[in-house]
Amino acid sequence: MAEMRTEEEQVQAIKDWWKKNGSSLLIGIGAALAIVFGWQAWQNHQEQQRAEAANQFATLLNAFGNQADDTAGETVDFVANTLREDHAESAYAVYGNLILARQQLVEGKDAEAAVASLEWALAKAGDHKALALVVRNRLARAQFSAERYDDALATIDGAGDVESADAFAAIFSELRGDILLVKGDKKGALDAYLAAREQSQQGRSGILELKLSDLGVGEEA
Repeated sequence: MAEMRTEEEQVQAIKDWWKKNGSSLLIGIGAALAIVFGWQAWQNHQEQQRAEAANQFATLLNAFGNQADDTAGETVDFVANTLREDHAESAYAVYGNLILARQQLVEGKDAEAAVASLEWALAKAGDHKALALVVRNRLARAQFSAERYDDALATIDGAGDVESADAFAAIFSELRGDILLVKGDKKGALDAYLAAREQSQQGRSGILELKLSDLGVGEEA
């Protein structure tokens, strides 16, 4: 009898505990399941978004490479803007707007439109240093083409201290020289060209040497 009472007491204790804690336990289990399934759903959504962005970027590349298609330019513009609107945080959107800017600058001769596309791309490049340097270089060149010389110099300066071992150091220095020369600062242009020569990893550039020669500096200097 004692054992029965003990069992009955145990059963009753379980019932009492369930009455007090059953609801919170179910809520806890439900919350845990919601987190698990919610995370899986979010992961699936992210994967779908990446796949969609990749497909759109492939469409953009195909259109850009098919110059025989009269509507290719419109397709590039449409897809690049779609990537900006629907996949703004994706690298595909940044690359898409690099291509759009090239089309706007080279084919459309619209430097201001290219500047706008590249400013957006630079803002989205974030902490990706190599990508940001590529975008910054193209933005400065687009600003140069738009005759926004001070803006172009500011864009170059925004790169910060680029180490001499970095290939972009020579690129930025030579571009700085081009801008300063157009602004009438021959001394500043000369200093920038000499810095570009010093920083170059590819040996002396024929075009750069011509620029230096025009400023009275020979290859032996």
